[in-house]
Amino acid sequence: MLKKTMKLKIQSGLEARPAALLVQVASQYDSSVYIEAENKRVNAKSIMGMMSLGLLEGEEITVITDGVDEVAAIENIEKYLNCAEV
Repeated sequence: MLKKTMKLKIQSGLEARPAALLVQVASQYDSSVYIEAENKRVNAKSIMGMMSLGLLEGEEITVITDGVDEVAAIENIEKYLNCAEV
């Protein structure tokens, strides 16, 4: 299991389109992927879960991956969250 704290750098935050793209990135991996923010943990492969967080640019989140491809999953999610535009 890997756990990493990151800052959301997507200018629009995780509104509908960026949240859907994050779900697509997370769904590419067999590992479990969770996002934690403000004591709430959601499955990053669930669009409804991601939308429920209502994350804004600059917020700190923790990404948790667990499984056979956890390293690749956390690296690519971090890459996605660090892009300024979506």
